[in-house]
Amino acid sequence: MNGSIAEQIILLARERGILRPRDLDPFGIPREHLRRLHERGQLIRTGRGLYILPDSNITENHGLAEAAKRAPDGVICLLSALVFHGLTMQAPFQVWLAIGPKSWRPKVDYPPLRVVRFSGAALTAGITVHQIEGVSVRIYDPPKTVADCFKYRNKVGLDVAMEALRDCLRRRKCTVDELWRYAEICRVQSVMRPYLEAMVQ
Repeated sequence: MNGSIAEQIILLARERGILRPRDLDPFGIPREHLRRLHERGQLIRTGRGLYILPDSNITENHGLAEAAKRAPDGVICLLSALVFHGLTMQAPFQVWLAIGPKSWRPKVDYPPLRVVRFSGAALTAGITVHQIEGVSVRIYDPPKTVADCFKYRNKVGLDVAMEALRDCLRRRKCTVDELWRYAEICRVQSVMRPYLEAMVQ
């Protein structure tokens, strides 16, 4: 392998955190070079078509970064967003990912994804972007995530939604007004009202 090509790939991996074969295409670099660098120990393969540098700073949010690479239009949601914001003691083995109603459903072997389809403002509102291991990861903010949990309480559990609401207010990660705004967007005002009123009295 040409030394300059290897250097270019390693530089790209350092810039992007996680490298996919398609990332080489704009530079005219054949994808087989990733396999060769992997065989030489200069890249680590973390999943099918995902490579990182051996000295990469792997964090507890590595799965979120990999999911964002697999599905860059998706948004980390529900249990995975709660864990990221420190609003639950749950530890989901899947990455919960919101996509649009007509979006292509990502087919991946790792990380395991739990895909939920959102639409309209419920899909687009409350998105924040975080840098995780050099990857831009879209994650719903705390109050939007709480409203989502009430909307999808049959999937995550009402107890989880109530815990998230309580912690979000107690830790001042949101205001009551923000919660009401997202409750309206997610159409769960009537569901959230008694719990919210009980907690703010």
